[in-house]
Amino acid sequence: MSEFFLELFSEEIPPKLQINARKKLFLEINNFFEDNNINIIGSKVSFSTPNRIIINFSNISKEVIKKAQEIKGPSVNSKPEALEGFLKSQNITKSQLNLKSTDKGEFYFYKKPEQKFKTQDLLKQNLPLILDKINWNKSMKWGNNQMFWGRPLKSILAVFEKKKIEFNFHHLKASNYTFVDKDFEEKTRNFDNFKSYQKYFKSIKIILDHDKRKEFIINELIKISKKNNLIIDFKENLLDEINNIVEKPKIILCEFDKKFLNIPKEILIITMQNHQKYIPTFDKKKILTNFFLVVSDSNDLKGYVKQGNERVIEARLNDAEFFWKRNKSQNLIKQLSDLKKINFFKGLGSYFDKTQRIKKLSSLISDELMISKEKIEIAASICKVDLKSDLVGEFPELQGIMGGYFAEAQGFEKEVCQSISEHYLPSGLDSKVPKNLYSITLSLSDKLDTLVGFFGLDLIPTGSRDPYALRRNAIALVRLIVENKIRIKLRSIINYSLTLYKEQGYEFDITKVLKELNNFILDRLKNYSKEKDIRSDIIESSILSNDIDKLYNGYKKAEILNRNINKEIGQDVVGIYKRSSNILNNEVTKNKLELSNSVDTGLFKNDFEKNLYKKIQDTKKYFFNVDKNDNFEDSLKELFKFKQDVNSFFDNVKVNDDNELIKKNRLELLNLLCKSFDNFFNFSKIEG
Repeated sequence: MSEFFLELFSEEIPPKLQINARKKLFLEINNFFEDNNINIIGSKVSFSTPNRIIINFSNISKEVIKKAQEIKGPSVNSKPEALEGFLKSQNITKSQLNLKSTDKGEFYFYKKPEQKFKTQDLLKQNLPLILDKINWNKSMKWGNNQMFWGRPLKSILAVFEKKKIEFNFHHLKASNYTFVDKDFEEKTRNFDNFKSYQKYFKSIKIILDHDKRKEFIINELIKISKKNNLIIDFKENLLDEINNIVEKPKIILCEFDKKFLNIPKEILIITMQNHQKYIPTFDKKKILTNFFLVVSDSNDLKGYVKQGNERVIEARLNDAEFFWKRNKSQNLIKQLSDLKKINFFKGLGSYFDKTQRIKKLSSLISDELMISKEKIEIAASICKVDLKSDLVGEFPELQGIMGGYFAEAQGFEKEVCQSISEHYLPSGLDSKVPKNLYSITLSLSDKLDTLVGFFGLDLIPTGSRDPYALRRNAIALVRLIVENKIRIKLRSIINYSLTLYKEQGYEFDITKVLKELNNFILDRLKNYSKEKDIRSDIIESSILSNDIDKLYNGYKKAEILNRNINKEIGQDVVGIYKRSSNILNNEVTKNKLELSNSVDTGLFKNDFEKNLYKKIQDTKKYFFNVDKNDNFEDSLKELFKFKQDVNSFFDNVKVNDDNELIKKNRLELLNLLCKSFDNFFNFSKIEG
């Protein structure tokens, strides 16, 4: 058994390109071995550093035996060209063919003999083809060469069975050596196995295994933060990016002037994380400190790296401080008219038009949520003004957040400031959901206005594409309603939104928008429910039972039924409904009966009918009197109480009585029973 070892050395490849290439290369090589039935009983690994993509497969068979096989060719009645093509593809002559009769006539067949291949030869032949399959989202072409790669490729180290695999890939020739120092490329070294390769790079403190490198970085960060009584909020995306821009990480503790802590913390954090790939730190009260951590790719014995990074952050924060002082003093109300110059979307007006619509929508929603109409109208009017600021121009991620800070600096009330700051939330399935009613109102208004506008323009997402983030807007709307237990008449608000667009001269097909947006929002409720591990049949039943005016009710009922579906209460409630509805539907369909939805108590022949009828009437009163919005658990228990009366009825009463009037009356009774259950949920789609 032998070892295959490949290293591609290039100029530094950006993290995302590097990760994608590493995964793609591993997959292609693994597929190559599987497709050629090359046996591997050892490990399969892929590593990467900023300059190197490394593949190692161990304990590989040296030879591959392809068994004899019979290959079907063209029909004897085919044109001569078809036969010639088959002979050419198999590299044989006509004398090597056999004739065989099949159900479809007589055909040529070729019995291909058993073949033996050396794995080394197959690798030599296929590696250039495999490397050409690597797709780059962004690639480079350099010099006079025709190769496209993520960054200029400098060398290819390819070894099998301790011998180099000789092949050409564009202008490069594979060898058994690599550059061992990315900064001084005259330093090269030969390797004939992966173990010696690993050992050498370990000796010069380079961590080839990206997973171990990440683990090392995290442990060092924790060690230094604990030593200095600091707390780190680990961001997985930031850690992945940092991990893939270093190969021998060294953590350096740096600091900036405390005066910058007077700037909103979001500016400082985004400057450090997004722009500089630094790691901000917090004290035990989770307050941002002026210390930050840098993951360097070299030792900093003389402190030059520390000084350099501190100078860089100071320059950036000086700019941020200047913009902050200037922007917070610019009157938000006076800047409203400037929004007329910023286009929201072609066919939907400017951001000034949008804020006017949001203002009226927020006013309508404020009546349902019983909050101050005056405050929410002020918040809606100025919620987009921060788009004109230098800070949002520099840091687009701070839209809304900066508006909240500007409003606070200019003395607006707390609810106004908070709602502006949070009106873009939630931004996805996992992001924070506002809890303040003013924030909820403004966020709902903003998202509904966007959804109605884009659906009015018929820009509905199709397939996996969603260029205008409408799915994200709709899932945010669902989360705002469900997670805040809000009951709101979305249909009337959407209707009003369409009216507001019409008042501004944008007329849409109201019926079409309402229907499509209703289905779109319900689909997002389905997705949200799936994320919460609710059974698919329960989700479907929930959607059938509720419309967009009852999003919270629909979700909560589904969640409660899902939680109880495998318990006695859930099994029995579904069982009662299924047994009753099956008998009812069979008889109605078979005999083409028309039910009147009423029962003649004078036709009752026993107490079992009377008891069931009484229970149905009691349940009807329960659903009429109870606050159904808040007692879904109790409602399920109320349906469970039917168990004894229903079982007694079926055990002692013949539904299909010989007397047609009595039979129909008993079917009417079962119909009323099913309708009692329909008050809570549509059980018809529930499995079981």
